[in-house]
Amino acid sequence: MKTLIYNGKVITSNKIIENGSIAFSDGLITAVGTCPPDKYDMTINAEGNYISPGFVDIHCHGGGGSDFMDGNEYAFDTIVKTHSHFGTTSLLATSLSGSNDELYNFFRAYKSFTNKQTSGCRLLGIHLEGPYINISQSGAQDPKYIKNPEKSEYESILNSSFGLIKRWTAAPELPGAEEFGRFLTSHNILPSIGHTEATYQEVQKAYNNGFSLMTHFYSSMSTITRSNGFRIPGAIESGYIIENMNVELISDGCHLPPEMLNMVYKIKGPDRIALITDAMRCAGSNAKESILGSSDKGQRVIIEDGVAKMPDRKSFAGSIATSDRLVRTAYKKAKIPLHDAVKMASETPAGFIGLKRSLKPGLAADIIIFDDLINVSKVFINGIEQ
Repeated sequence: MKTLIYNGKVITSNKIIENGSIAFSDGLITAVGTCPPDKYDMTINAEGNYISPGFVDIHCHGGGGSDFMDGNEYAFDTIVKTHSHFGTTSLLATSLSGSNDELYNFFRAYKSFTNKQTSGCRLLGIHLEGPYINISQSGAQDPKYIKNPEKSEYESILNSSFGLIKRWTAAPELPGAEEFGRFLTSHNILPSIGHTEATYQEVQKAYNNGFSLMTHFYSSMSTITRSNGFRIPGAIESGYIIENMNVELISDGCHLPPEMLNMVYKIKGPDRIALITDAMRCAGSNAKESILGSSDKGQRVIIEDGVAKMPDRKSFAGSIATSDRLVRTAYKKAKIPLHDAVKMASETPAGFIGLKRSLKPGLAADIIIFDDLINVSKVFINGIEQ
């Protein structure tokens, strides 16, 4: 079916086209900007609103009352429909540190659900966050499941994953982490640095062994320390020092204040930053209490001040953000140009996992329409309205 969206402001990789249009057919974009006259089966008036690529969230645990670690089709269906409502058209289903039985059940549920999925945002694969992280930076992850990487175990996990793992977060200072990084890259899996106490020297070694992304930059991550009077850069400083290191940001306005979001943007630029939700199960709901992780083995969290917190209020526990909030905060509060905020929520994160997502002919017709407050009104995935 040939479809035309017209009378909108089209957001491309580097600019916004006023009074623009976009055409798509058979799930693919066919024209962008000023579309040629044609006989269209459907025309949609954007009414002066923005026409944008759909958001790509490469770090999402849940939403709508469900978590991927619940390990059932209902949870998966709830999550993808919840996040598509807010403009996410693709995401990586993300785990937390847990038992291997939970992990294997998560893999089976993913495979079973995607064989039947009919609506909601597309799942791009799996992001494992843990269990090979530093226990001193565990944040909201359950310490009893945290361990060092052992080749026999992660080989077994990979062999049981149906080839679904696309990225894996680990602390690079742990024994065996360098070999782990090389193993992942040899299997086309993106190694990511997170929940870490690493120094600059350790991060540099990790980068040389394939770790090219930093998980929720600043959160659960070491910073500069002093030893015998000398300053030692930590993981945060390493993200800036290593020019080609990519970072992801939870741009909800809570995990990092807008001023710091703007600082990271100025230093790293939109091609090295992915905006991610790190959303847990209560994202997209009005819950005041929730569970982080699976419903039967997860940890209790409270919701206040626009963010999830551990009950002692000493640390955050994931986020309750949806992708529209990420872009809204970056644009309205951090004063980042809208086309760059959208790029960091779509094209850039997709590129980190080897995909192309933007408004260009030949690419998937994953398209959303939103107003100046980033309120999403229409969502198309593969050209099909959700």
